Amino acid sequence: MNKTLSFLAIPMISSIFSVAQAQSKLKIDGILVNEKSEPISGATIKLSNTGVTTSTDSEGHFTFYKLAPNTYTIEIKAFGYSKHTMTAVLNGEDSRLGQIKLSNQSESIDEVAVYGKYYQNYKFDSISGSLRLKTPILELPQNIQVVSSDLMADQQVFDIVDGITRNISGATRQGHWDNQYANIRMRGSKIPAFRNGMNIEASWGPTAEDVSMIERIEFVKGPAGFMLASGEPGGFYNVVTKKPTGHTKGSVTLNTGSFDLYRGAVDLDGRITKSNKLIYRLNVAGQKKKFFTKYNNSDRLVIAPVLTYNIDSLTAITAEYTFQGSSYLSNGNYTFSPKGFADPGIANDFFYGDPGMEPGKLRDHSAYLYFDRKLSQKWKFHAQAAYFNFDMKATSTWLNYMTAEGNMPRYYSTADEHGENKFGQLSLNGEERTGNIRHRILAGVDYGNKKFWGDFSSLSDSIPSVPLNVYNPVYGIPESVFPKVDRTLSIKERAKSQAYITSSSYTSFYVHDEMAFLEDRLKLSLGLRFTSSSVVSKTGADPVKDKVWSPRVGLNYLVTPSTSVYALFDQSFVPVPGADWEGNAFRPIRGNSMEAGVKKEWAGGKWISTLSAYQIKRKNATATDFDHPLPNGNGYFMMQLGETTTKGIEFDITGEIVKGLNVNANYALTDSKISKDTKAENIGNITPNTAKHTANAWVTYRLQQGPLKGVGFIGSVQGMFDRAIGITKESNFKNYIRTDGGISYQRNRYNISLMVNNLLDNRKLMTAGSTTAKNAKIENSVMYYTYIVEARRNFRLGITYKF
Repeated sequence: MNKTLSFLAIPMISSIFSVAQAQSKLKIDGILVNEKSEPISGATIKLSNTGVTTSTDSEGHFTFYKLAPNTYTIEIKAFGYSKHTMTAVLNGEDSRLGQIKLSNQSESIDEVAVYGKYYQNYKFDSISGSLRLKTPILELPQNIQVVSSDLMADQQVFDIVDGITRNISGATRQGHWDNQYANIRMRGSKIPAFRNGMNIEASWGPTAEDVSMIERIEFVKGPAGFMLASGEPGGFYNVVTKKPTGHTKGSVTLNTGSFDLYRGAVDLDGRITKSNKLIYRLNVAGQKKKFFTKYNNSDRLVIAPVLTYNIDSLTAITAEYTFQGSSYLSNGNYTFSPKGFADPGIANDFFYGDPGMEPGKLRDHSAYLYFDRKLSQKWKFHAQAAYFNFDMKATSTWLNYMTAEGNMPRYYSTADEHGENKFGQLSLNGEERTGNIRHRILAGVDYGNKKFWGDFSSLSDSIPSVPLNVYNPVYGIPESVFPKVDRTLSIKERAKSQAYITSSSYTSFYVHDEMAFLEDRLKLSLGLRFTSSSVVSKTGADPVKDKVWSPRVGLNYLVTPSTSVYALFDQSFVPVPGADWEGNAFRPIRGNSMEAGVKKEWAGGKWISTLSAYQIKRKNATATDFDHPLPNGNGYFMMQLGETTTKGIEFDITGEIVKGLNVNANYALTDSKISKDTKAENIGNITPNTAKHTANAWVTYRLQQGPLKGVGFIGSVQGMFDRAIGITKESNFKNYIRTDGGISYQRNRYNISLMVNNLLDNRKLMTAGSTTAKNAKIENSVMYYTYIVEARRNFRLGITYKF
């Protein structure tokens, strides 16, 4: 390990002295402004013949340092502005370009294109600042896919669980508590949720983010501990929330649709002071909808204000607060059958609860504070802190057993949860040179503390009523029949008598150096992270403590300015909160990942394709323990497997293929199996809840001229094949094929869109499933099937006005 540290330290130490030792070279600088001579911040500036990329600061400045005499082609991209290309000649003197004025996109294309943004709907050239790396996506030695807010708007999705995974190769959603949180799997494991670069994954959470607050979602394939603290070897998804831009603009969106859907959202972006010292962003959304299942509903309110104070051109402070509140009758939409999955005798609107139950209420508060300081033209310092407070007061019901006739006696229990998370991050990011080698150096510290309390105690072993029959359900149990939850004591006190208290904390130190050779065409990335973690699974239990070094090596070669090949080796470490059915704390997950791939931009960068292959060995993977149901019956305990090995191939296409035609298509082969286990019979089993093949395509085309100019057509297909649940060596779950379609019309500042989901009305679309053995103590009980089926054909109509 000392050798490894020395190896990583060499480029960093040498870079400290490089300023004094390096030969004096030339530079190019300039200032980007709009037609009102206002600075344009966050624009991407690239020297296309070298691949070197930078971005403009809050005052619109950019600089390229230490350049050799040559003629350089400069490409400028800024959101909402026309792409600009120019040349700069260095003949022994610096090139000072002065102000470069960009034209608004509306000056170069018609109004329909402006407000529909057909030219930049789906593709991003760079990752967000929350991932900390400045390298363009094309040149990163890792497969990273981005889902834009424009794509989500086109798909009329309302939260993170609402069809987001269709946009990413190999990503699937394991349906569970749709009113509460997402359960997304990728590369053989459940991946954690990040928000703005912080790992906010919780025992039952985090709350699924509403799209009104989301700017983009970044799916990072494979581990990324060098970026964002501990991460699963399969990857993670990072929700990037909307921030102020300093430009005055806004939008109002209204939606309606099947199952009594009514939704409204407002997005306001602007400045409080004319000097851009104080700028703001405010997103508010309200929603009332019923599920496709009887009686169940989901009412939601989201308020997300953000305020940025630009102290000067080098320093900024941003404060962000988000409130998400919702009420619902039941957290999930489960169906049960004594005969099999997708039982045709059970109606699509089957509801396993009752309208007389106490509705659940969820309140989620989160706050972020960011500090950014530009130390020089090449070095930046970033700090952020976050606090999350989650509270849920609810009840739940579950079946005691199932009979052959479809009767399911149920019991009733508390379902209260509370979580408190605290996070802190410091990072230093800069660029130096040692001779002809360019270094992009990232170093930092991460801290996290997560606490969870749960009360799932039983209220009634048997609801005193006629058992619900899945083939002929009768509802309407009087509210007085259901016991009331005694919440005299706080949930923290009530949780002490159960095994539902977890506390995990970690501190990490990391360093990462991306070294560029051969005029920045070859990039070698070296990273190392040290993590100290502590996990306590229940009151009085000894904490599980670990101290782990995680190295990373990546290689990227720019074959042409639009084509790159890459290879990656990474190790990951994830503290796992929670315990098995005996109350034993889970051991941390450890992973080794190898990946290689090729990325290619086409048609001048309008669309990109990515092909990758990988292998992951993941130790201490968690899986559902079907032999031990939770005390309230609403699910099962988790257990840890010995080791899983996952191999796969992934292919993604994103962007504008031809003018007006946008495509997001992907395919993944995921071969994931248990490779080591304490039980020999489990070796070779398929990792539970995986699909060997997934394929998705989303296509939109908008007419650019003629009498139907502005009319758009939408088509989508999603597929999951060779799926496996539970303990099996062969696929044992039905294939999934869903089709959607729609039509839209854009004119000036308006957009009207109609989406029809599940176009072919397939009522056998399942997102999750399991089987439960008969209750040996009940003579007439039988084995039963539990599954979550998707909604029958339904529509959503949306109207957006931008100003």
